[in-house]
Amino acid sequence: MKPARFDYVRAESVAHAVEALARAGGDGKVMAGGQSLMPMMNFRLVQPSVLVDINRIAGLDRIARRGDRLALGALVRHRMTAEDPLIARHVPVLHAAMKHVAHLTVCNRGTFCGSVCHADPAAEMPMMSLLLDATLAITSPRGSRTLPARDFFVGSLATALEPDEMVTEIEMDIPPPGTGWGFEEFARRHGDYALAAVAVTLERRDGRAHDVRLAVMGVGEMPARLGAVEALLEGATLDAARLDEAVDALRAAITPTGDLNASADYRRHLAGVLARRALKDAWTRAGELPA
Repeated sequence: MKPARFDYVRAESVAHAVEALARAGGDGKVMAGGQSLMPMMNFRLVQPSVLVDINRIAGLDRIARRGDRLALGALVRHRMTAEDPLIARHVPVLHAAMKHVAHLTVCNRGTFCGSVCHADPAAEMPMMSLLLDATLAITSPRGSRTLPARDFFVGSLATALEPDEMVTEIEMDIPPPGTGWGFEEFARRHGDYALAAVAVTLERRDGRAHDVRLAVMGVGEMPARLGAVEALLEGATLDAARLDEAVDALRAAITPTGDLNASADYRRHLAGVLARRALKDAWTRAGELPA
């Protein structure tokens, strides 16, 4: 199919982009990579009256370290994220996650921020933004604001972004040295959307886990941090009994739905299997830190 008719604006600046969105009266869409937006337009699942192309805006394609935070501009592609040495060295859990993202063409054009804004519950980037306590920098004609990722996702493919707002950057935590991590994902084929995935980071002091973070995707309407599981593991030694408890708690906390690819029960079971592996990897990788 072909998309419905739309007007096209090639934005020269962030101010130009958000002005165009405002003029569209709530019926405009930002295009960065277009890897999610264009198929939806072709199927007429979305029919914006104005498409605002931000690819010519200078300065949005950078990855930068700011102390213990990492900033990704709105035009940082998946491939840039996957191959960036700063990320590979300092945020290995994100580096591992990016190896599962889509196929070559999509990776060359798709953007990290664009995927977060698309808010697909089975995509890696929204989940990783939750795991790493990301903050989104948002601009509109009214000014700028920041919003934590935990407040950004409000439903499947739905966010708290207003129609005239544009995400210009995502900033996220760099885990402290010695942090253990684990990432496990299962998809029918490499690069496909995941049936389920689990990401974990934790520190290890005096033989116990601390600052435990655990995020899931593909097993609910939105990606999620599982606070109940994190609390269960905080201050604990991750022996076999505690891992069993964590897996049971995770399966009780998620609400997967079934589709042609997998039943809800299968996704719940799979998420538990992946969580056990990710937690064991994180525990093993964590260097013992002073208590």
